Amino acid sequence: MMRLRAFRPTSEKIRKIEMHPTHPWLVTADDDDHVSVWNWDHHQVIYELRAGGVDYSRLVGAKLEKLAEGESEPRGKRAEALRGGSVKQVSFYDDDVIYWKLWHNRTAASETPVAVNNDSLAFSSPAPSTKGRHFLVVCCENKAVFLDLVTMRGRDVPKQDLDNKYLLCMEFLSRSISNDGPYVAFGGPDGVIRVLSLLTWKLARRYTGGHKGPVSCLMTFMASSGQGLLVSGGTDGLLVLWNADCHQDSRELVSKLSVKAHDGGVVAIELSRVTGAPPNLITIGADKTLAIWETPSFKEIRRIKPVSKLACHSVASWCHPRAPNLDILTCVKDSHIWAIEHSTYSALARPLCELSSLAPPQLLASHKKLRVYSMVAHSLQPHLVATGTNIGIFVCEFDAKSLPPVAPLPSPPGSREHSAVYVVGRELKVLQYQLYNNPYPAPGSNSLLHERPEHLHVKQTKKNISTTVPHDFFSILSISSSGKYMSIIWPDIPYFSVYKVSNWSVVDSGSARFLAWDSCRDRFALLESSLPRRMPVISKGSSSRKAKEAAIAAAQAAALAAATAASSSSVQVRILLDDGTSNILMKSIGSRSEPVTGLYGGALLGISYRTCRRFATSTNQPMPMHKSSSASSFNTVDDGQRLSADALPHNFQLYSWETFQPVGGLLPQPEWTAWDQTVEYCAFAYQQYIVISSLRPQFRYLGDVAIPFATGAIWHRRQLFVATPTTIECVFVDAGIAPIDLETRRKKEEMRVKEAQDRAVAEHGDLALITVDSQQVMPQERTTLRPPMLQVVRLASFQRTPSIPPFLTLPKRADNHTSDPKEMEEKKVNEVAVGGGGVAVSTTRFPAEQKRPVGPIVVAGVGDGALWLIDRYMCVHAISLSHPGIRCRCLAAHGDAVSAVKWASRLGREHHDDLAQFMLGMGYATEALHLSGISKRLEFHLALQSNDLKRALQCLLTMSNSTDIGHKVLGLDLNDIMNLSSKKENVVDAVQGVAKFAKEFLDLIDAADATGQADIAREALKRLAAAGSVKGALQGYELRGLALCLGNHGELTRLSNLVSSLISIGSGREAAFAAAILGDNPLMEKAWHDTGMLAEAVLHAHAHGRPSLRSFVQEWNKALQQNMEHKQPTKMDAAAAFLASLEESKITSLQDSAKKPPVEILPPGMASLYGPNPGSKKPGLALHTLQKQVGNQLLLEGTTKSPQSAPTSGNQLLLEGPTTGNQLLLEGPTTTPQLASTSLEPLPSTESDIPKDSIMEASSTSDSLADSSASAPASEQPDATNAKSDVQPQTEPDASVPPVTESGDPNALESDVNAMENQEQTSSTTSVPEPNETEILTSVPPASTDSPVVTNAGCQELKD
Repeated sequence: MMRLRAFRPTSEKIRKIEMHPTHPWLVTADDDDHVSVWNWDHHQVIYELRAGGVDYSRLVGAKLEKLAEGESEPRGKRAEALRGGSVKQVSFYDDDVIYWKLWHNRTAASETPVAVNNDSLAFSSPAPSTKGRHFLVVCCENKAVFLDLVTMRGRDVPKQDLDNKYLLCMEFLSRSISNDGPYVAFGGPDGVIRVLSLLTWKLARRYTGGHKGPVSCLMTFMASSGQGLLVSGGTDGLLVLWNADCHQDSRELVSKLSVKAHDGGVVAIELSRVTGAPPNLITIGADKTLAIWETPSFKEIRRIKPVSKLACHSVASWCHPRAPNLDILTCVKDSHIWAIEHSTYSALARPLCELSSLAPPQLLASHKKLRVYSMVAHSLQPHLVATGTNIGIFVCEFDAKSLPPVAPLPSPPGSREHSAVYVVGRELKVLQYQLYNNPYPAPGSNSLLHERPEHLHVKQTKKNISTTVPHDFFSILSISSSGKYMSIIWPDIPYFSVYKVSNWSVVDSGSARFLAWDSCRDRFALLESSLPRRMPVISKGSSSRKAKEAAIAAAQAAALAAATAASSSSVQVRILLDDGTSNILMKSIGSRSEPVTGLYGGALLGISYRTCRRFATSTNQPMPMHKSSSASSFNTVDDGQRLSADALPHNFQLYSWETFQPVGGLLPQPEWTAWDQTVEYCAFAYQQYIVISSLRPQFRYLGDVAIPFATGAIWHRRQLFVATPTTIECVFVDAGIAPIDLETRRKKEEMRVKEAQDRAVAEHGDLALITVDSQQVMPQERTTLRPPMLQVVRLASFQRTPSIPPFLTLPKRADNHTSDPKEMEEKKVNEVAVGGGGVAVSTTRFPAEQKRPVGPIVVAGVGDGALWLIDRYMCVHAISLSHPGIRCRCLAAHGDAVSAVKWASRLGREHHDDLAQFMLGMGYATEALHLSGISKRLEFHLALQSNDLKRALQCLLTMSNSTDIGHKVLGLDLNDIMNLSSKKENVVDAVQGVAKFAKEFLDLIDAADATGQADIAREALKRLAAAGSVKGALQGYELRGLALCLGNHGELTRLSNLVSSLISIGSGREAAFAAAILGDNPLMEKAWHDTGMLAEAVLHAHAHGRPSLRSFVQEWNKALQQNMEHKQPTKMDAAAAFLASLEESKITSLQDSAKKPPVEILPPGMASLYGPNPGSKKPGLALHTLQKQVGNQLLLEGTTKSPQSAPTSGNQLLLEGPTTGNQLLLEGPTTTPQLASTSLEPLPSTESDIPKDSIMEASSTSDSLADSSASAPASEQPDATNAKSDVQPQTEPDASVPPVTESGDPNALESDVNAMENQEQTSSTTSVPEPNETEILTSVPPASTDSPVVTNAGCQELKD
């Protein structure tokens, strides 16, 4: 049952060892007098010291400190220069050590029946004496070293200050009546105990006359009357009792009692707590015996020899629920840790652990035998035991998951008295407990809660039950869902019994190893066992090889028998009826062949199975905290689960209690499970964290809470109280609002309406279905998704100073730079909202952490404003929940947000923001608005969440100081705001405030638009538009959002002014975006052109076929040319210049060398800007090329079947529409007379100069073709009833006579055609009246009959 927690190899034998109570520190001293402090949790050495000789590093450091402080060098030899000699004892000393030492003494004394009601034993925290510093104290023969582990500064007390006597042992006396304490007592070789004051560093008093030889050990404890006592043991074998509470004038003290304890001397003394009796003293001596003494009479109870022929080196009092009959640990010079049974039993010593099986094999190979020389048990965590051996230091862990055998019973409603049942030996007892006074007053009371004492006084009584239990081994108790039945299972036997709580009669019993209850009904599942599982026991003193081999063989046989029994066992479900009888519901659950290793109760039955051997190494590894890219280990949750398939074996299956069928797939096996009584939440605990999920409306993963090594927890509404070996945590949980919740709400509403309709039909018949259509104004409700919230509050711990609380993890980590609104919304929903959290919460917003009870504890429940805990001694403890910071959260989690706000009046106003954040995460935004101390920013968010947009607008105007900005009466239009230098300072502050809260303004506008509150949206929009006109006030995305809002609200004039302002301040991208919302293409090009974004202007003009394309391209290329000419020359060496010259083109003439190729970057399909002009040399060829390009008609093909053609003029385009067999004719913007009138001016073309006569002839030809098409028969004309625009259907024109447009530039023609295409596509949704055939025909201009016709021959003549 022991497992290795940490190991550190050493070369010397470890003679002295001590563990810190609250920190994972361990100090050791070896045979070479080498002292080291080791952090066994992180496997790091904190400090090392050569205590036996002279530590020169400390000596040099002390001299430097004296010189820095300006002190002169002392005449004598420095204390740091003295040799320490042999190390006799090592220890820690700080506030935690003082507190828990005093706590142990008081609790041990309070078990005395006469001291149960003694008010003098009421524990109160001692005043801090070390001021947060941690001291390492080393007791050497020649001096005592006090070293501060924080500052590494020390103080040495030589033996000359203590009557020049050797120092053999020490003990701290923290309790003193005088004011010159605290003290430390040193035992001397002359039998005198000398007390040193740690304030004055001088000898305070002496204890004389008790011993005739050297004093070997010291220990303090407390009597039942509250008096502090000091007991000493010497080499003369005597135990001497002294009074530790001394007055200042007491210089020489005599002993109170002396008794002969051991022959040959006393080696060590230990205090043992006894339930219901005074504490006992345990002593070990040089005579190889262990004696148990009753205090304060020092009557010997028992004397044994743990291991024959071997003397004990160390002894420790021990109480662990997994071994209820073992209460003493000791070690001898062998490889075992020995455990001694209670004195009321046989008092035999049994080997608890064989360290050779835990040691690394490579170390055992170099040493023949492992030997233990020192041992210590952790004072607060009894499952941890540290041993010092000849090969290193072992830190072992003994079953940290086992809990005391106690189960709380449900309390009647309104009752302040609570009860629990527990097992001691073979007796069944009832523990009743309650608070002496009400822990908190009424909400309307004026008393302050933080003035109440930290420790709550609990009144408890124990009553015996006549029913006895059949076994006294380790047992597990559990209560049914109704509280009517209680079960006890002994897994080591194995055996179980079910009792009826009303009369404690046995209603069911049998052989079983596991038992689990249903959380909804009185039924349970158990794993039957056909063979009893017995633990092999090694006989006392058996250290020979044959005995070990026999023990190993017996263990293997027992393991084989257990495996056979496990494979043949099955999970059975039984139900308890009202009359108390037990019936079998299901004989076997599941069809898996693997052996069952555990049962987990709750709303669903959990069964864990044994995995194959390849997973054996991963069962003790913690789950990784980082996100894994592999599949989720929870097949019922999303990919936010961060466990990979290889992290832990998937051997845990959930089953339904109703159908006994599997629910979901296999999961990693948890340590334990906790289910909410309302079946809304569940928690699965793993080694490093706890997974929390929601059950309604479906199983949904909420998040992970990094609480490692949790031993148990209970739910109380939306609060999960968790116990760990060192802390008590409270996790506040809320599932938030997910899309599935909205869908479920909608379905429920539909079902409710349908049920109401069915009832109306059943009552009134079909008349109920008759409805009157009327305009109904439905209230617009804005339902927003809310992410889940997990907040952790540390309630108690072992440390006096606030410890670091656990942190939370997120189920999904989305990309922070994503711009998709859906992804952003999904990220908000999937992330865990942490309200408060972190170190600041536990140190400022909550009270100081209370003290956790010692040892493994059971969380009994919540009641009377306190969290009830029961320790291994069956003592009840109460953790106060009455602080306003915690009480308000508990009330809000319970659902009473109104009372939470009332209790917040007791909390400081500076803490209201943190409380409001918590209530917002819990879904109480409206109630959180009533907190008086919340900030304006948080008030705005709360008002936005609660749909109180008027209050949100007022908060936003107050924060931004923009109440007066944007009104016409002040004359603060956009032009005035641009000239801020002439305005008042409040206008500048207002614009800066709006710019600071621009995101909040946009959120408010969106919320107002969603709820139809246009007036609020306009008020916010006016302020935001005013700030958007100032250069640098708003970011790019904010300006784009502003433009969208202006467009949505129809503020076109304000939007146009915004575009002009953005152009003037150089924000071309945002100005173009706003112009695009206006639909103004020239304004977009102007925005890009005026702000120097020529590339964007070129791309836009080319994409939309704008006529300004050529001019934009020319300006863009000129700008690129200028940038290249002004480029700084790069430096290169001669070799690089020569290689570059080889790659350059060869110069053929001086004329070519003077020319530099211009920069020319053109859109696809555009002719060169700097090429030769072919029109001046071959006009006929240019005209032919022009006519060929213009003659190619642009066909927009739709779903046509038999396209028809008709002749068209030169300035018309033939477009096929979506109708079958119909073609759409788009007329050009000009006619032939207009073209003739402008023929005297040169055409805007750089490709060629076309003669006027050719143009006139081409236009005349097009007119004649138009005339011929108009005189065509009606039967040849297509049906014009399906036409969508004023176009004329036409036939295929003659290829020899191509049409000519006004412009001679073919690129411009292509741009016009592209513009027509875009215009046709954008206007497809608009309705245009269909013209008849007469209108279409009359729209064609008449053609001149006497116009010359240009033929192919004519074209050939022009070429010649």
